[in-house]
Amino acid sequence: MNGLDATAPEEARRDRKRRRTRDALIDAALELFEAKGYEHTAVHEITDAVDVAERTFFRYFASKEDVALHFVRREIDDFTTALAARPQQECAGVAVRRAFRTSLERLLADSYEINGEPRSLVVVRLIDSTPALLAASLRYTHENSDQAVRVLADREGVDPETDRRPWLLITIYAAVLVLVHREWRVVGRADTDELVGVFDAYADEIGPTVSGDWSTTPQATKRSEAHGLHGAARASRDPDPPTR
Repeated sequence: MNGLDATAPEEARRDRKRRRTRDALIDAALELFEAKGYEHTAVHEITDAVDVAERTFFRYFASKEDVALHFVRREIDDFTTALAARPQQECAGVAVRRAFRTSLERLLADSYEINGEPRSLVVVRLIDSTPALLAASLRYTHENSDQAVRVLADREGVDPETDRRPWLLITIYAAVLVLVHREWRVVGRADTDELVGVFDAYADEIGPTVSGDWSTTPQATKRSEAHGLHGAARASRDPDPPTR
């Protein structure tokens, strides 16, 4: 057995331990943020709950804000990765829509419950109700959206410095995701199929909303047939618009 083979199990064990510690810090922080409020929670209270030293916390996170924004960063990273993996024959709109769908599904897959609620929902509500975190989340999203824009521009063979379309398309779907989060927060609980259904319901209305005549488009009827999380989920299916 060579040296690499001998050290691999030990490295894997250390990686698992690091992930467990990181997740324990996240969960403890979220529980405290829920119970005491973000502003009134100190880092030492988070580390006391996990029974680790404060220096351990700062090996994983730069601040308690960094903990709260962990899921925002991951959602953006997941979307960019999913977009880069979409088949080249898909048109830009299809690729972006399906990549956002994938990132939402990955976020929900990690939503085990904290105090009886999905962890991701706790984060969404926390950010929305804390002005400092909302501002930080918007700032982070704004500062890091260019990575996704570059991925989209590269796959479409356009220059993002002169072509506005990649910026516009990414921004539109990012706004859709904000609306999905809002509806989830209002309803309080929903499974993956329901939330993806809400995403599809909003995405289906982008074209008619932008280019349609609102006085003649029967949006009210459509909304009454598939209103809210549960109605949208029942009507939802993986969209299969034409490729290039």
